[in-house]
Amino acid sequence: MAVLASGLTACTGRHSNTDVPAEVTMSKEVLLDKIKGGWAGQTIGCTYGGPTEFNYRGIMIADSIPINWPDHYIKHYYENNPWLYDDIYMDLTFVDIFDRLGLDAPVDSFALAFANAEYSLWHGNQAARYNILYKGIMPPESGHWRNSPHADDIDFQIEADFAGLMSPGMPQTASEISDKIGHILAYGDGWYGGVYVANMYALAFVSDDINYIVTEALKSIPEQSLYNKVISDVISWCRQYPDDWKQTWSEVEKHYDNDKWCPEGVYAPLNIDATVNSAYIVIGLLYGQGDFFKTIDISTRCGQDSDCNPASAAGILGTMMGYSNIPEHWMKNLREVEDMNFAYTDISLNKTYSMSMDQALQLIERNGGKIGGNEVSIKTQNVEPVRFEQSFPGLYPVEQVVHNDNTISDIGTIEFEGTGIAVNGEVRSADQSYVAEIEAYLDGKLVESFKMPAAFHDRRLDIFWTYELPKGKHTLEFKWLNPADGVSISCPNHIIYSDQPATRQHQ
Repeated sequence: MAVLASGLTACTGRHSNTDVPAEVTMSKEVLLDKIKGGWAGQTIGCTYGGPTEFNYRGIMIADSIPINWPDHYIKHYYENNPWLYDDIYMDLTFVDIFDRLGLDAPVDSFALAFANAEYSLWHGNQAARYNILYKGIMPPESGHWRNSPHADDIDFQIEADFAGLMSPGMPQTASEISDKIGHILAYGDGWYGGVYVANMYALAFVSDDINYIVTEALKSIPEQSLYNKVISDVISWCRQYPDDWKQTWSEVEKHYDNDKWCPEGVYAPLNIDATVNSAYIVIGLLYGQGDFFKTIDISTRCGQDSDCNPASAAGILGTMMGYSNIPEHWMKNLREVEDMNFAYTDISLNKTYSMSMDQALQLIERNGGKIGGNEVSIKTQNVEPVRFEQSFPGLYPVEQVVHNDNTISDIGTIEFEGTGIAVNGEVRSADQSYVAEIEAYLDGKLVESFKMPAAFHDRRLDIFWTYELPKGKHTLEFKWLNPADGVSISCPNHIIYSDQPATRQHQ
């Protein structure tokens, strides 16, 4: 039997016997059951929220809108929409590197594996892929905010599950892994999203109190960060409104639903920021009160990235309760696919369970634990804050300038006043082998020469961005060096930044 910390229901703010023992002993069967529960929960939560992903931006999914769970549902997605599980097969890229190259595999191995993988990527992941493949920028700089407008996006939050699942009862180890892998594609609050999720997973092995897991794991995030403030406020609102998750959701929208960095999300309903989407995970966990359905349903109904958020919430809860305790209502669909490989991999859930178990046992021994016969003794770790870092310090979006259907050839010189700019756009070409070559001139000086591939796999997400400019008036011009028939480069808008918030918001 595992010796676990236990406590009262979520949102009470009170615990009983929640201090995790210095050493926790459990059978290998229990450890494996929890690892399997984490992966199973993630797969189930992702499937449940799949049809709603980003269909509800800035609005919750009303109770009157049904979210279905028919028989054979997961198998249906495996066979007809396998890319739904991008947050899982991205995890598995990293799990596979650990499996093949060992616990000390160099970070470049992880970076090159995901950058060259066949699957499509978005936001922070795609920005990092482009940096690695086309700019030669390797981690940790590949995820740094100066090199990616998407550094605070959700990407590492949805891919950090593996770090917690291989670090049972060892949150500091989960943070170390998150530091190594997370900075491939994120920085600041974007990195913190993954650190926090990984710490919750690690604690879920040694505590059966969701409230404790949520609050204790937050100690991994520096108090001065925006991320810590957002999650701390969610916990406080949960205590203030213990029976009304929708009121807590409304408080999050009122105070924090304002994506400042992803150029697609600024002045738009889209919010792919890690802070807000992590808030939705926490709302599901706290108000779900250990009930599997309530947890994933609430996280889903919060909206925005409404497949990845319930996936993380269900994965954490699944780790806490164990595979064998997930209700049959969910498991009968999961069992149908456990021997089927995820898209772009030769890895099934059953293989994943085994790989994660092996990695967890290695880390337990490496960190002072013991494995004897059928028993595992984990030398538990306290949660410790990681270092403080902040993306885009002192920068605020102050204006969006819309170009409608204009292309890069139409817009001419962009004149702006501020300290930074991000220009949205993409290459449109039937010839997917085409690669645009562009020069950017800021205040009359060449500041960057870059390529924009037409291929979706290799694309540059944003035409151009630069921050930390001297405050004042600036000009920006582009020279397209190799225009071709049938090719255009759209430029729908650009975002202007300054060192003070705008006095009014432009919509």
